[in-house]
Amino acid sequence: VQLQASGGGLVQAGASLRLSCTASGRTSSRYGMGWFRQAPGKEREFVGHIRWSDGSTYYSDSVKGRFTISRDNAKKIMYLQMNSLKPEDTAVYYCAFRYDSRWDRTDSEYNYWGQGTLVTVSS
Repeated sequence: VQLQASGGGLVQAGASLRLSCTASGRTSSRYGMGWFRQAPGKEREFVGHIRWSDGSTYYSDSVKGRFTISRDNAKKIMYLQMNSLKPEDTAVYYCAFRYDSRWDRTDSEYNYWGQGTLVTVSS
């Protein structure tokens, strides 16, 4: 499975941004995909997860209510819609794939990773 993330950029606080992650290769009938982020000098942090079969989602408390994960099933694209961005959302955002539909906060539970896309939110 290969993952390609895109959509990062520089925005002002309060703005919105949408990230995309395109999956290619052999997936399975039951899998999940997630978003993580890593701010400078910090460990990688779980953002959210989507169960591909039915689109159910789970979010970390830090983004709940501001970020939304969705997917285009036919195109195998996962999206991260980020609204009301804050400077503390500045990070490299990674998408990840897991051969398990359940969400997990632990990055080691994900089998494949995209290359990351940088989101910078200025105050």
